[in-house]
Amino acid sequence: MAMMEYDAAAARGFVSQRGLTRSGLAGWRVAVQPYLSGRGTLLDVGAGTGVFADAFAGWYGTRVLAVEPSSQMLRLATRSPGVHWCAGTATALPLAAGVAGAGWLSTVVHHIADLAAAARELRRVLTPGAPVLIRGTFPGRWHRIALFRYFPEAGRVIDERYPAVSAVEAAFATAGYRRVCLEPVGQPAPRVMELAATLNRSAHTPLRLLADGEYRAGLARLRAAAAGPDTRPAMDYLDLLVLR
Repeated sequence: MAMMEYDAAAARGFVSQRGLTRSGLAGWRVAVQPYLSGRGTLLDVGAGTGVFADAFAGWYGTRVLAVEPSSQMLRLATRSPGVHWCAGTATALPLAAGVAGAGWLSTVVHHIADLAAAARELRRVLTPGAPVLIRGTFPGRWHRIALFRYFPEAGRVIDERYPAVSAVEAAFATAGYRRVCLEPVGQPAPRVMELAATLNRSAHTPLRLLADGEYRAGLARLRAAAAGPDTRPAMDYLDLLVLR
């Protein structure tokens, strides 16, 4: 993995700020249902602390293989029935060939230094014809996320440093994958007062990559917005890219 390391502080911040509730995942459940239901064992690469792994096990009553490179994330991960955890990276999955019927990567592709190698590993460990679902934020497609209303400099970090949809597709094409769909999926956006009171820079990769002055400027905009009426969007929209 690249881009940033999840140390203890970042892992705790991730748990406190980026863990969606099960009800907050309702939009994602609808979006992924056609691709994951009935696929048998599911693979969650870069599973973090298990928000989606737990949800998949509950929704589909299936086994989930959760692979996570960060020891701090693994330490804080939930241990739910049906979710089997192991340390590993997207480019060196510690799994046998053909063990899962679908792959899931949530807000992780920007951490993978060699996407083509990751695509080959997924092709190896997934069954023939299995889909790969990628949830994330891509260059030019971050404008419907509330956080970036106050930190547009962080949006530019995404534009400059995150892989574009075309780059992800090109890398995965080397392992025979092609796009099935690309669609925005909504999830509840945080209230601006809550965001201003609890924002943890270490939990958000684009914020960590900002210069300190840029971060302070964004924080000032956020706090000013929190002092007025809450005009935030009701939903954030991240992308779902499905390859097969």
